[in-house]
Amino acid sequence: MKYLLIFGLIMAMFSSCCDKSQEINTLTKEEKADGWQLLFDGKTSDGWRNYGKTTFPNGWEITEDGTIHCPGSGRGEAGGKDRGDILYGDKMFGNFHLKLEWKISKGGNSGIFYLGQENDSLDYIWKTAPEMQVLDNINHPDANAGIAGNRQAGSLYDLYPAVPQNAKPVGEWNQVEIKVYKGAVWHIQNGETVVEYHLWTPEWNDLVAGSKFPALNPAWADVASEGYIGLQDHGDDVWFRNIKIKEL
Repeated sequence: MKYLLIFGLIMAMFSSCCDKSQEINTLTKEEKADGWQLLFDGKTSDGWRNYGKTTFPNGWEITEDGTIHCPGSGRGEAGGKDRGDILYGDKMFGNFHLKLEWKISKGGNSGIFYLGQENDSLDYIWKTAPEMQVLDNINHPDANAGIAGNRQAGSLYDLYPAVPQNAKPVGEWNQVEIKVYKGAVWHIQNGETVVEYHLWTPEWNDLVAGSKFPALNPAWADVASEGYIGLQDHGDDVWFRNIKIKEL
């Protein structure tokens, strides 16, 4: 019995010292040394604001469990008072590696924008920025719209479908990454590269020309080489956390 107790104590100590789980919204020593920075501290909205404004909207909230939460409005993208898309306004990024996690509600829709611009003549960030789609693929009708699944989670919205389609279901956290380097772009969803493309090429221009975007902004294909990271208010409950970036 004595040896069993000692063995159990040793195993418990081993398990404790080898627990490498990382707290949410933090950086490891290795990440800090490698140049990563947090865009969300898990406690405040510092650095974040409404698109086209200077303040963080009351329609969004920072939750006690360390997420940025957009509560559902019940009105879809029509939204409501003091809402709208948000962006990290402290800095624009050009070549970067972005990581974050998202969780969607049943029938929910949202998005992650990058290389976004603020323009007095354009009222939404999506009129200037590529979007990595965030979606409940099972219950939201947009999952079956577009072409070949290019409006499903992880896709470059309305342009390139996420292949393979590996989004986790409602209520589960999805780990995603976006890499941008000199116009080359990768979407990584739950550990797999699901989209890869290059901005500003003839193929890119042809693809955009056949989409809905030119009608919204004739210059949409000419995506900027540097811009803002943004999160979409589509009127549905969505949560984000572990938002971090490394400049390349």
